[in-house]
Amino acid sequence: MPQKSRITLSPEQRETLETLIASGTTPARTLTHARILLKADEAEGRPVWSNAAIATMLEVSEPTISRVRQRFLKDGLAAALHRKHPERQWERKLDGEQEAHHIALACSEAPEGRERWSLRLLAEKMVALGHVEEVSYETIRRTLKRGSSSLG
Repeated sequence: MPQKSRITLSPEQRETLETLIASGTTPARTLTHARILLKADEAEGRPVWSNAAIATMLEVSEPTISRVRQRFLKDGLAAALHRKHPERQWERKLDGEQEAHHIALACSEAPEGRERWSLRLLAEKMVALGHVEEVSYETIRRTLKRGSSSLG
C-alpha cells in the first residue's frame, strides 16, 4: 500500500476551503476536492483521516484522494481544487468555409446511381472539388453529427 502524502493546511488555506464549501456555487468536483483537502489536513490538533475513511465518507475512490493530495503537495491549492487542462490542443480539420461546402454538398443531390451520399463519397468529393487536400470520412461524420443538417 502506497504511503499517503501528509497535508498540512495553513489557517488561510483552511478558511478559503471552508468559505468555498459554504458558498456552494462552484462545481461539484471542486467542492469534493476541497472536502478531501479539509479531511486530509493533518495540522496540529486535527484528527488524522485515512484515505479509506475519506473515500467512504465522501463517496470517492482512494486514487482520487491520492491524486488530490499529490497535486496539492506538488502544485499548490489551486491545482488541487481545479481540473487540469489537457496538454494537447486539437486542431480543427475543416475551417468554417470548408464545413459550409461540406454541408452544402451533403444536402445536394446524391451522385448518379446512388440513393444518398455515403461518408466516404462525401470525403472523396470534397478532395475532388479542391476544398481540402485530404479528409477522412470520420471527420465528415463528426462534422455532420455536430451540425443540425439532415441528409434526408
